[in-house]
Amino acid sequence: MTNKTNSKSNSRSRHIYIYILLFGLLITASFLSVMLGSVYINPADILKCFFTPDKTSLTYILIMNIRLPRMLGAIIAGMGLSVAGVILQGVMNNALASPNTIGVNSGAGFFVMLAMMLFPHSGYATSIASFVGALLTTLAIYALAYMADSSRTTIILAGITVSSFLNAGINTIKLINTDITLNITSFLMGTLSGLTFNKIALPAIGIIAAVLVSFILAKPLNILSLGDDYARSLGLNVPLTRFFLLVLSSIMAGLVVSFAGLLSFIGLIVPHICRTLFGSDARYLLPTSALLGASFVLICDIIGIAAPYELPAGIIMAFIGGPFFMYLLLKKKGGRRVNA
Repeated sequence: MTNKTNSKSNSRSRHIYIYILLFGLLITASFLSVMLGSVYINPADILKCFFTPDKTSLTYILIMNIRLPRMLGAIIAGMGLSVAGVILQGVMNNALASPNTIGVNSGAGFFVMLAMMLFPHSGYATSIASFVGALLTTLAIYALAYMADSSRTTIILAGITVSSFLNAGINTIKLINTDITLNITSFLMGTLSGLTFNKIALPAIGIIAAVLVSFILAKPLNILSLGDDYARSLGLNVPLTRFFLLVLSSIMAGLVVSFAGLLSFIGLIVPHICRTLFGSDARYLLPTSALLGASFVLICDIIGIAAPYELPAGIIMAFIGGPFFMYLLLKKKGGRRVNA
């Protein structure tokens, strides 16, 4: 009895240390994000801006209008895509599933471009369209895999098929609408440049709400990952739970696309790192992925800003994510290649 109590106490202490470490990393990355850029801002000036602000100073205007919205956008994007990746991997029972690899981002991107073409002056149309596109794409991929053999390989192949079709649609819109083509390059690469509080306000509310709800559904996600038959034996309504979780992941992935474009690989890399370091229990995997994902996007954005020529965060993520994805495909487990 004493040993069990000590074990629980040690586990609790470990998790507390992990959260403190991740919070520390996030705060450090956030501070660097505000401090670094084409114009360096002294840390003392940053603190002064928040505690004794001079609203007419250039430093205050730079921080409040450019640096702070960009920093908050990176945090929200990292949280949303990382948690969406955890949910998709659990629901689809596929370690390679993420908003990027199964085509959810492409679906959101296609619908965003449709909204930009049909409702060019609507600020809310892109947010709604991105969610609808992400949800319909997720359901289409899952339906294709279900009608086939539901294997892990089938899900990825279904994602590639749907993604190719949607990318063809994106390229078609680019060809027939030159106004969109002029402004769409950064969107397709994924960028946090030019964000404002007005642009991220609605997506931030939706993403934060979806992240918090996903924390509440950590236990059903754990049960679902054990397999449908076992989940039903425990009294879980599998179809309803799966559908609701897919809606949550679509909300997060779609709303991120609406303001940050097609950021890639976050939903694949971060859940894998957290699962390796902190275990597969969704009660811990979801919050740790949210914290690490926010820091990861901030760090990628900082690297892009520090480059000789400013690079969008999406390009930095692709440079990191591509090799990481190949590593997962080739990784051996128990003497055999991992089934994908």
